[in-house]
Amino acid sequence: MRYKIVAVGKIKENYLKEAISEYAKRISRFAAMEIVEVEETFFNGEPSEKEKEKILQEEGKRILAKVEGCVVALDIDGTQLTSTQLSQRLEALQQNFSCLTFVVGGSYGLSQEVKNAAQLRLSFGKITLPHQLCRVVLAEQLYRACTIRNNVPYHK
Repeated sequence: MRYKIVAVGKIKENYLKEAISEYAKRISRFAAMEIVEVEETFFNGEPSEKEKEKILQEEGKRILAKVEGCVVALDIDGTQLTSTQLSQRLEALQQNFSCLTFVVGGSYGLSQEVKNAAQLRLSFGKITLPHQLCRVVLAEQLYRACTIRNNVPYHK
């Protein structure tokens, strides 16, 4: 099994990099994990709705060029699952796919094309998370799902 995270932008804060690295190391007991960062589109000032849509389209093209296997889009309007339900859903998806690609959008989210390409749209709740922090939460939840599936004491 292989997990691939395709995310918009680079993480600058060392504490976030370290957290993701730690969970990636823990996940490596159960699955290979790859993180791919695609270029974020920047705009001077506050973009209009039309300009935001253009940003989403540009970032979406970069994302779609990197996805493979089953696509799981992190989307505030997606399905909310408990950690146990997430573990079960990932296990079911792994029956048909050798790679699960998780997509984390940039500041404005994901384009409709990326959402449409996803076999699962997953939400971590109605809260707004900075996209860099979302990667940490995703890595932790992937590790938690692995421990649940393999009966490793971590999830309580």
